[in-house]
Amino acid sequence: MDQDSREGDAFHHEEYMEHRKSWKPFLRQLYVCTVCSSLYFVLGLCFGAPTVYVPQLRKEANSTSEPLTDDMASWLSSVLGYFSIPWAVILPILTQYIGRKIPFLIVTVVTLISFIVFYCSTSPMHLLISEVFQGVTLASNMTVLIVIIVEYSSPRHRGVFMMIETSIFYWGVWIANVTGTFSHWRKIAIIAFVCCLYSLTAIIMPESPSWLAMNGRFEECANAHRWLNGHHKESEDELENLIKSQKDYRKKCAAREKTTSWYRLRIIKETVSAKGFYQPLLLSMCVMSLYHFSGKLVCTMYAVDLLSSITASESAAYTGMLILDAVTILGMQIGCVLSKLFNRRTLLLSSSALGIFVLFLISLYLYLISLNVIVENKIVSIVLLTSFSVAITCGPMIMPSTIFGELIFLRYKSSSLLILTLFSELLMATVLKLSPHIFKALTLHGAFLFYGISASIFAFILYKYLPETKDKTLQEIENYFKDSLEIEENASKAFINDKSGLK
Repeated sequence: MDQDSREGDAFHHEEYMEHRKSWKPFLRQLYVCTVCSSLYFVLGLCFGAPTVYVPQLRKEANSTSEPLTDDMASWLSSVLGYFSIPWAVILPILTQYIGRKIPFLIVTVVTLISFIVFYCSTSPMHLLISEVFQGVTLASNMTVLIVIIVEYSSPRHRGVFMMIETSIFYWGVWIANVTGTFSHWRKIAIIAFVCCLYSLTAIIMPESPSWLAMNGRFEECANAHRWLNGHHKESEDELENLIKSQKDYRKKCAAREKTTSWYRLRIIKETVSAKGFYQPLLLSMCVMSLYHFSGKLVCTMYAVDLLSSITASESAAYTGMLILDAVTILGMQIGCVLSKLFNRRTLLLSSSALGIFVLFLISLYLYLISLNVIVENKIVSIVLLTSFSVAITCGPMIMPSTIFGELIFLRYKSSSLLILTLFSELLMATVLKLSPHIFKALTLHGAFLFYGISASIFAFILYKYLPETKDKTLQEIENYFKDSLEIEENASKAFINDKSGLK
């Protein structure tokens, strides 16, 4: 009996140790996710801070302090985007040549310096300097941070981690607004300072296994991969496929002649013309365009003006804005849950279709009001905008970074992310800049119709060409594009052979 008890205790101890081992990789991946989340949260603080410190600076202005002009206020709200562009070029280059970890630490240190300047600011010019430094934080959003989360997380958790990052950003915006509303704006810097200190603990995590494999450091790659994913069979198979793929690619590169500058030009030409480069890139651009042309960001930025035009009541407009902000965060959390239940493609397309339907419904509703067929109702207006917000936040708003982070080939990641970051920043700025003119030229119902039609075009393209990526390794996704290319090549060869046979 004692022997049976001892055997039973040993079995339970062994089972407990196996369970513990299975949780270690998840906790390590979660740690990497939270380290990146801290910077996403800080980026939200960067975006939310001008909303509260601009009014406070105007109230604090007196004969001894520098007045805040309208021109300076506009620069404080927009300079962040302009100064992210140089870093959008620098960071992908750094991630290509020195890895993922060191650029992340550089971003964290520069962000920390920016908020030290922010806290010590005594004039609008000091705050402007702080915003210039914060350009690196915005640029890291679509470069270093996405690469780290995609390459450090397993296929099972990757999608949820990526969507959590997007929602964390809006929590940062909300916390900045709440902090600045109920206390002095300088306290925002204290929150950012704590988050940056936590992000600096990333110094203990290993380099990306994918980057190590790409650079031929296979032993270090294996150690880093096992630290992140454990030693179970599924993880070992993924590691074996990763190393095999990179060894094959390095052999092909080594077999080519590398003597003249024409070789480099030929490599660039081959890269740009490769379907494995431009197909995932164009699909990623479509996903981002779907979000921006859905009008959700426009509705967020111009919420008070839009609701004032619809409801003809300033108090209702501010109430509606607060409701929409709360619904945006709630919708993103719902989207994170739904992403575990549904496939990426299914969730993106179904939520997009619902959002587009509501856009057309809002356009029809506003058109009937303009014709005096129906009377405007504040509750109906807010319900329609809330329904639109929930639909878009569940899919197109939280999924772009996840999808293009998974689609892009490892060997093209730095160049693709450079193009995508520049495209996204310019697209966002252009849509926000032109939206007031669209509202003025087309009126409200015409503007919502424009966004509905635009979003429909991009949704149809994605319906036709976007593959499913959920629970697939990066190598499996890459193989999907390779297989489709091989099928096309074989089909074209067969067609040519058939023609030759007929002749």
